[in-house]
Amino acid sequence: MSHLNLEMLDADGAVREAAEAAGLDRSAFLKRSVLAGGGLLVGSAMFTGVLSSAAADISSTRSAENDIAILNYALTLEFLEAAFYKQAVANKAYGNSDALKKFATTVADHERKHVTFLQGALGAKAIKSPKFAFGKAVRDKATFAKTAQVLEDTGVSAYLGQVANVFDPSTLRAAGTIATVEARHAAWIRFINRATPAPRTFDVPKSERAILKAVGDTGFIQ
Repeated sequence: MSHLNLEMLDADGAVREAAEAAGLDRSAFLKRSVLAGGGLLVGSAMFTGVLSSAAADISSTRSAENDIAILNYALTLEFLEAAFYKQAVANKAYGNSDALKKFATTVADHERKHVTFLQGALGAKAIKSPKFAFGKAVRDKATFAKTAQVLEDTGVSAYLGQVANVFDPSTLRAAGTIATVEARHAAWIRFINRATPAPRTFDVPKSERAILKAVGDTGFIQ
């Protein structure tokens, strides 16, 4: 059986950056990850509920049922971002930076509305929000800025990774109206962090399992 290593999954280092921002050293991070062949096992019990709730079963065969899984997957990520920015703003994690304050307060409002929008689209089929513990990432200015960049970049890759799996044009429009805003967020925080706002000619799509694994490894979800 072939084995995947961390470098193969996390070629751009986003997973490791988020884990470091959460206060995990490399050894602790690796203990949370168990990858073998094409399958994926989550080594952290706190992520099991979210993995089950979002089903982690988005198929490449397009269908109305599959669209529900895609929207709940998007909702999982929006829950995470909404909670992250809400707590960061409450804690004034932006510190004395006017630029970071404007970013944090604006994006907090956007993410809250994204959650409401997706819940409305899903109705009774919407999953419930998990609980989060962001630690230093919502208290320290430098850690907040770094984590925000990782989360926004991850969100762009997540939405892009599902474009080919969507069945209903209305679902595609719903996801598309959020995905473009997430890309604007990513460019905005990259500019604030003095990173290249548009680092690639083409963005890299990532699968549902890769994204959910990355989010689980941050330790943010309880």
